[in-house]
Amino acid sequence: MSVFRLALAQLNLTVGDLEGNTRRICEAIDAARDRRADLVIFPELAITGYPPEDLLLKPDFVRDNLACLEEIAARTHGIAAAVGFVDAADHLYNAAALLSDGRRASVYRKHRLPNYGVFDEKRYFHPGQECPVFVLRGVPVGITVCEDIWYPGGPCMAQAEAGALVLVNLNGSPYHAGKWRLRAEMIQTRARDYAAVVAYVNLVGGQDELLFDGMSFVVGHDGELLARARQFEEDLLLCDIDPEEVRRARRYNPVRGTESTGTDGLTPTLTVVSPARAQDGRAPLPPRVEEPLDATDEVYRALVLGLRDYVRKNGFRDVVVGLSGGVDSSLVAAIATDALGRERVHGVFMPSPFTSEDSERYVRALVGNLGIDLTVVPIEGPFDAFRRALRDAFGDRPPDVTEENVQARVRGTLLMALSNKFGWLVLATGNKSELSCGYATLYGDLAGGFAVIKDVPKTLVYRLARHRNAAREVIPRGVLERAPTAELRPGQVDQETLPPYDVLDAILRLYVEEDAPPAAVVAAGFDPATVAKVAAMVDRSEYKRRQAPPGIKITPKAFGRDRRLPITNWYRGTVGTAESASAVNRNTS
Repeated sequence: MSVFRLALAQLNLTVGDLEGNTRRICEAIDAARDRRADLVIFPELAITGYPPEDLLLKPDFVRDNLACLEEIAARTHGIAAAVGFVDAADHLYNAAALLSDGRRASVYRKHRLPNYGVFDEKRYFHPGQECPVFVLRGVPVGITVCEDIWYPGGPCMAQAEAGALVLVNLNGSPYHAGKWRLRAEMIQTRARDYAAVVAYVNLVGGQDELLFDGMSFVVGHDGELLARARQFEEDLLLCDIDPEEVRRARRYNPVRGTESTGTDGLTPTLTVVSPARAQDGRAPLPPRVEEPLDATDEVYRALVLGLRDYVRKNGFRDVVVGLSGGVDSSLVAAIATDALGRERVHGVFMPSPFTSEDSERYVRALVGNLGIDLTVVPIEGPFDAFRRALRDAFGDRPPDVTEENVQARVRGTLLMALSNKFGWLVLATGNKSELSCGYATLYGDLAGGFAVIKDVPKTLVYRLARHRNAAREVIPRGVLERAPTAELRPGQVDQETLPPYDVLDAILRLYVEEDAPPAAVVAAGFDPATVAKVAAMVDRSEYKRRQAPPGIKITPKAFGRDRRLPITNWYRGTVGTAESASAVNRNTS
């Protein structure tokens, strides 16, 4: 028998753009047909975009998505296609339609509905029960959706036991740094256990806080990587497999499973689907395996794509960044320039009486290196006006954090004024370390429409900045060497308020991303008083994070969708010599 050719259509789709998504899917079907593919597979919920969230509660939206499915089906003469869509019968289902010869041949409905982290599928969908196997040109194929393959047993095993030689899995798997390795290891295990070829297609592109990195791939029955698509780019990945080789291997290596991870009584059904045009006589394609990016470059590319798609998909053209001469705003400006082009990025420098000459020198060097324009708006006058207006109300109280915050809020107001006047999107420049501890000012440096490095710890900010400078110096060296400072009072440095960032980020990784209790963080070797202070700052700053703009998720647990804690919350983990939570983080809004 000749080869069986798979095409994995890794597309950048947009939630709610039913017409545009349908057009892109149809174009990919035509391209796969031109490459003489037998089956082209698309990401999870490709027609609606992923995740559609409460759009699913709109009956018109669901009905229109079904109409788009029929339009796509009409395009499938001579080829089969597996397309993610929302199925509606007695309930809503996260489903994959198998389309062939101009019609809908059958439907698979997702069984396992994730309801953790960024996922909320049980709010909308009902789990599927059927477990179909489709025979395409004599090759038994099982189709599943995302979570169905992440755990052993279930529909994938049932399909393999029923004779499926190829298992295709449609995904909308959000990115975090290094996640591609977890996917690869999991799929390789499934392929070996089920003695089947596994094709894993993933979405690519940004959707609000979420980013999808693509890296669709195909694994052989022995776990060998056969093909892999590019990361952070659209791609049509072709892969030829030899069904007879898989059949021979299956005879000697039957499907493996245990009672605890079995098929849960699933009974597969068999459906024969025959594309009209025979594909015999094709010469096998050479394998294509794209190399993964370096770990730091991977995160940088993720931030660039996430920002580009947020700007593009929300109808903005230009962005504006408040530049301070610090590493955070410098990195955001560099990412924005790489994402959008220098003519669409505008820098604003807003010096105060406490701004150093070094800061101005670094800002001017940065904008010169990037080739972006710069507007200088001093804030001494507005700051003095606020102090005069508040003089009687404040009386003889000495200056404190209040006056510092007024400066940040003046800057936020000026940036929002430029946004209103010119239609620019304000990019907030706060990082995850600061946001974790509330070391940010509401309506000041938290102001903005999108927070590019919201999920980037400070230590990673420095690594990304040095990475960007690898080819040529863009961010001035002095920015990377100076002590971090907000410059809101004479001689101020971040470490007056926060622990050193290498210590802080290590504590935050345990306490925030791994949900380790304070006692466990102390047991990992950290000072009890420091842990108590950091934990209290994190817990009492939830109200600020709720008011922060969205930002790109690049860690396993980001603030927002991933971590949903109450603002009103009296629970505090114990550390032993812990400081009272009420004694720290006082009035830092």
